[in-house]
Amino acid sequence: METKDFAKEVKQHLTEKLIPFWSGLKDEENGGFCGYMGYDLQRDPTYEKGCILNSRILWFFSNAYLLLKEDTLLENAAHAYRFLRDHCLDKEQGGVYWSVTYDGKPNDDTKHTYNQAFAIYALSSYYDASKDQEALDIAFGLQDVIEEKCTDEYGYLEAFDRYFRPVSNEKLSENGVMAEKTMNTLLHVFEAYTELYRVTHHSFTAERLEFMLDLFSQKVYNPEKGRQEVFFDRTWNTLIDLYSYGHDIETSWLLDRGLEVLDNPFYTESVAPITAEIAENIYERAYRDHSVLNEAENGVDDTKRVWWIQAEAIVGFINAWQKESGADKETPPHLRSAAGCAAHAENAERLSGAEKYLTAAKDIWDYICSYFVDPREGSEWFENVNADHTPMELPIVQPWKCPYHNGRMCMEVIRRLG
Repeated sequence: METKDFAKEVKQHLTEKLIPFWSGLKDEENGGFCGYMGYDLQRDPTYEKGCILNSRILWFFSNAYLLLKEDTLLENAAHAYRFLRDHCLDKEQGGVYWSVTYDGKPNDDTKHTYNQAFAIYALSSYYDASKDQEALDIAFGLQDVIEEKCTDEYGYLEAFDRYFRPVSNEKLSENGVMAEKTMNTLLHVFEAYTELYRVTHHSFTAERLEFMLDLFSQKVYNPEKGRQEVFFDRTWNTLIDLYSYGHDIETSWLLDRGLEVLDNPFYTESVAPITAEIAENIYERAYRDHSVLNEAENGVDDTKRVWWIQAEAIVGFINAWQKESGADKETPPHLRSAAGCAAHAENAERLSGAEKYLTAAKDIWDYICSYFVDPREGSEWFENVNADHTPMELPIVQPWKCPYHNGRMCMEVIRRLG
């Protein structure tokens, strides 16, 4: 597959599958977007509306508008923005709730640093799309909440009750541990601050980005294992032998995006080699059977395929190809034939150099089209796929299943490959 054909296919998927699907979930009566659709494609209009889901939808339509310049996309973003502003924000205690009811009343009033971060991420993009100063003011207010209420001397804390009293971190802990700090929350605070800095160049935000880059390189990244650790105690001691393949490939390009936006030569020189090694190790260790595995606990692989991991792997591998080859928007001619003839080859037939990453990205896209994209009318992607390629009967929409990962993948492919 030629690189330009790859980008064309992805753009068609974005405009003909993802955007119509999520546009169709708009709740005109109660605001926001419907929070649940089962595997049977039946919506539950009275299901809770996750504030992370709403933030990610706001981010999706804001960036789709910035890319495609269609007014209906900005209208959808404004619809999501009004719901966040009017219902997801706690106007008495500050911060964003975990979830609200279908008609916008507080449901789960947990305040989680992860949740605040996604609201900042979305509001920053919406400001870029709409130039609505109110949205930017809210984003800075949430940054103040994170920095004043959700940090200690070691970094970013996790879960709080409505009044910002610490509570246990069930929402972002898994695999039998209870983490006081997580790589996942740190990553998405970094992602949010990157976007906020991109649209404002605020000096304090830059300082915090540098602080987080130090945490990633000195505390989270394990140079002996060539991977990130996942769950930590308060002072960044790891709690479990867990290799999160999806978060590692996502981190590889999100940190590189932050380095590009921050434009600090010291951090670029010190962190870019780490992100390159993370991507290389995911290619060698987790890219199998045309897709990327979920994770490995105590050295044992979880072989199911997860929707968001495939999407992030495409972006991560394209980013690695661009770094190693020096490519910008178009595949160099000397790479096209190697990439094209190997696009459907078994993963064991490894290519050398930069082109292996571009080939892997195209290969995973083929896998997504074959096994993750739900061919049923009125659907989107399956959430998980078994090792035998059969879909698990999980919801199509739920508080964590959103257009953020697959929509962002589409937009990154279009922007990077033309």
